[in-house]
Amino acid sequence: MRGLIIKAISGEYTIIDQENKIHVAKPRGLFRFKEHAPKVGDWVEFDAKHKVIQKIARRRNELNRPVIANVDKVFLVFSVREPDLNLRLLDRLLAIIEYMDIEIVIVFTKLDLLADRGDFDQINEYYRSIGYKTYLSGLNAIPVKEIKAEIDGYISVLAGQSGAGKSTLLNALDPSFQLKTDVISRALGRGKHTTRHVELLRVEGGWIADTPGFGNVDFDIPDLLTLSHSFREFFAHSDKCKFNRCLHLDEPGCAIKDMVADGVILHSRYQNYALFYREVEIILKNKY
Repeated sequence: MRGLIIKAISGEYTIIDQENKIHVAKPRGLFRFKEHAPKVGDWVEFDAKHKVIQKIARRRNELNRPVIANVDKVFLVFSVREPDLNLRLLDRLLAIIEYMDIEIVIVFTKLDLLADRGDFDQINEYYRSIGYKTYLSGLNAIPVKEIKAEIDGYISVLAGQSGAGKSTLLNALDPSFQLKTDVISRALGRGKHTTRHVELLRVEGGWIADTPGFGNVDFDIPDLLTLSHSFREFFAHSDKCKFNRCLHLDEPGCAIKDMVADGVILHSRYQNYALFYREVEIILKNKY
């Protein structure tokens, strides 16, 4: 039989078949020997009678944090208050997911906690101007219809800041999920992790996974030019730079630095790029 893995706990995999029947199976030892364990999001061939996964279909992509495969969209959920908007983490995740060529949707939450939206509105408009879809969510104004339409027909995951409201958002999409939420830790300024495993949840005709919140993700990018291209507005205007392989740091005649100085490119985006550049530079030196 053929089915989709929708949950994995302690080496057991929950699979939904093409008739929407649920099965629980374990992988053959062959997978463990090859270090190719099944992941949530995998399409698999399995023996329902003996409860054994026999074959994993070729993956379109895979993530290691969260551990999931065949992702069509990533919803990046970031609060604007409690905790404050973390643009460095947002830009880090954008760069990593851009490199993986997965569609990105940004959801800004807790808009009701902002006394003055002026600075945030400029930030939101900038990310929209470079091509990202953004949705705004508050206590009594969660864009449920729009986000359901985004999920319909796809495998998606939620990622972002701890305490940003990922589980709250999913509960709004379908109250039957009854996912545990937790209050923000005022001592730490961030939320507590309430999700313990990766599980695909049915929304409309698609699937979405709630994932543990996290504050850091490592870069796995092959070279520094690729990093610069993962900032989509840098890539879009890089042909205006004096040098073809401009990395937008110390090179003369850099159009990107000029656009930052002129306020066309968000200053925080460039600052974060420079920090990531140094980080990836160290990673690559240690690797090779």
